[in-house]
Amino acid sequence: MDFRPLAIEGAWEVTPRQFPDARGMFAEGFRADKLAAHIGHLLAVRQTNISVSVAGAVRGIHYAALPPSQAKYVTALDGVFLDFVVDLRVGSPTFGEWDCVRLDTLDRRAVYLSEGLGHALACLENGTAFYLCSEVYDPAGERAITPLDPTVGLVLPGGPAPVLSPRDTAAPSLLEAREAGLLPDYEDCLAYRRGLA
Repeated sequence: MDFRPLAIEGAWEVTPRQFPDARGMFAEGFRADKLAAHIGHLLAVRQTNISVSVAGAVRGIHYAALPPSQAKYVTALDGVFLDFVVDLRVGSPTFGEWDCVRLDTLDRRAVYLSEGLGHALACLENGTAFYLCSEVYDPAGERAITPLDPTVGLVLPGGPAPVLSPRDTAAPSLLEAREAGLLPDYEDCLAYRRGLA
């Protein structure tokens, strides 16, 4: 497995080695020990999610309140996605910035994003994404930023207007969420992660 740090601190692109033969192909989709060598602790998987999306669907920008927030490890089982990691941590040097990784079944990449980071998934071709999550879903701690916020400026796929959920359509902008005190603090996120080591 190859790990590449993204432009947002606390996020990595993971590319597995693939071993094709006459039967098909084999690859390691997740290695707790190798991930831990990069993030500084074992990822405790407490929930997995399966997300089936139509082309043009956008899910996010989602994040969870800290503590405990929710780290995610995301890959594509079918189809093609753009996976966006957005820095929502107030006080971070890259606050409001984002990075993106293409997830598909050719390279079989995954994205890991740590607690406090925002996540959006844009579907380019009908497909299924699979998430490993460090915490179970907690509706009381769930938060969202609109993926259409021009301040964030996600470069979403062209074509018709993205297919959004009512929740994501009504979500606040980055600045509105900051003014309302809904965003995580950068130093708090780093301290929380140190406590997981």
